Amino acid sequence: MRLEIQILAAFGLDLLLGDPRWFPHPVRWIGRFAVTLEKPLRRMIPNERIAGITAASLVVGLTGLITYALISGSSRMHPYAGNAVSIVLLYTTFASRDLAKHSYRVYRALRQKDLGEARRCVSMLVGRDTDQLNERDVSRAAVESVAENLVDGITAPLFFAILGGPLAAMMYKAVSTLDSTFGYKDERYLYFGWASARLDDVANYLPARVTAPLIAAAAAILGFRPLNCLRICLRDGRKHASPNAGLSEAAVAGALGVQLGGVNYYGGERYEGNYFGDPLRSLDTRDILSANQLMLGTAILFLLLFAGVRAAIV
Repeated sequence: MRLEIQILAAFGLDLLLGDPRWFPHPVRWIGRFAVTLEKPLRRMIPNERIAGITAASLVVGLTGLITYALISGSSRMHPYAGNAVSIVLLYTTFASRDLAKHSYRVYRALRQKDLGEARRCVSMLVGRDTDQLNERDVSRAAVESVAENLVDGITAPLFFAILGGPLAAMMYKAVSTLDSTFGYKDERYLYFGWASARLDDVANYLPARVTAPLIAAAAAILGFRPLNCLRICLRDGRKHASPNAGLSEAAVAGALGVQLGGVNYYGGERYEGNYFGDPLRSLDTRDILSANQLMLGTAILFLLLFAGVRAAIV
């Protein structure tokens, strides 16, 4: 089976099934393995940065080896088994339905005027303090989460899947999981998590820059603001602390005609972040649905464009 067909089938599975709790998701195992490595590596290697580099190398390398072994072993049993394993592995790297589902729960709670439940739901999407957020700030947090996770949860795995199949996609997810586990600039992980954070920046560099103009294309198709999307992306895309996350956030802000970013609280401490976009109108609850439309539209355009190019070349 051609790789493009495997990717289409895997993406369809993600849209259909999402991430059911009963399914033994590989990313959870990758995260647990990374956490298990931390203490022994810190004990064995006094230099925190080298210990972190070793952890990142082991996690990404072992993920690649296991993925290769699973695909190779199942293919030897039967070609259909190899195809099935490849599709399932690819499916686990995408998060479109899960992202839409979690953000929709926030929207539904807000529509039902249950601000407490909306805060609880959005706390599953963001790392900021949510217990004091008003309705607008809850909506903003959900929209920002969809915008930022569009790349690392959907288009970047698609990018690596198209380039290198399930092996590349799974190794990318290992990098992304390492960043989520160790990539913090606090006292504990400033040096140990350095390699994990830098790997994630490098891995997302091209996917983020390809995704941004496709958000504008999706905005044009869906009736949003494509020209403003491009303008805001060029103006504000580099304002984020991450070299990549700001591009999609700025693009979504521009497409919707709203302003994202600003003041957030982490552990009770106020953080004054940069703003993305101009407040051409006031952000409201319905923007969560609009962000999801942009997310799914961009993902489908990305998939069709790059799978089509690969099919034409290979």
